[in-house]
Amino acid sequence: MTAEKRVHDDADTLAEAVAEALIERLASIQASGRVPSVCLTGGTIAGLVHRKLASSLNGFDVDWDEVDFWWGDERYVDSHSDDRNARQARGDLLNHVDVDPERVHEMPALDSGLPLEEAAEAYAAELHEHGGGAFDVVMLGLGPDGHIASLFPGSSQIDVDDRVAVAVTDSPKPPPERISLTFGALNRTHAVWFLVSGKEKADAVARSMGDLDLHAAPATGVTGQGEVLWWLDRAASGAE
Repeated sequence: MTAEKRVHDDADTLAEAVAEALIERLASIQASGRVPSVCLTGGTIAGLVHRKLASSLNGFDVDWDEVDFWWGDERYVDSHSDDRNARQARGDLLNHVDVDPERVHEMPALDSGLPLEEAAEAYAAELHEHGGGAFDVVMLGLGPDGHIASLFPGSSQIDVDDRVAVAVTDSPKPPPERISLTFGALNRTHAVWFLVSGKEKADAVARSMGDLDLHAAPATGVTGQGEVLWWLDRAASGAE
């Protein structure tokens, strides 16, 4: 499957384009009579996309309470921690639109009391019970080291193929304990959207779009079932 690059001048225009495309995709799916399922990511560019979504007048084309929200990974910290991807998404988007709480599927937090491995198993069980079989869109950031979700280059979690969610105990980026969807789960999607901005990530983008193996460039393992789009600003594309 050939990945497509969509390059924009800067992070702001990139986020605007992603927000508009996601609104159009969600509205189209709802018009067909289905409830769309989206896997969110964290990070600076994701936060900007979420704020664009919350402020867009076109957002009224989407029935936000008829969208299923999931996450590709989460930091295993207390639920009120600003390190949580879900807390970021709530502050930037979900608290500003009408969502159905039953359709917002956060990964367990440290204050759930669950050991990390059990927390990963609990999210896998929720995905099995309430997931529709495939996401419509999986959005992923990309770290300067090439990691996606919480699947880091060279990590043992990359090789897990018998689970949809896995515990991460040794993340090289703090905090060390996380939950991540595996490639098996991330690839159950109709569309994969990588959202990347910043010159410091240009090398990682180039490696991830090359012929490196999973352990060197984990993004190469996420191909989904349909489209693969790399949403980039000029700096991340290597044009600057």
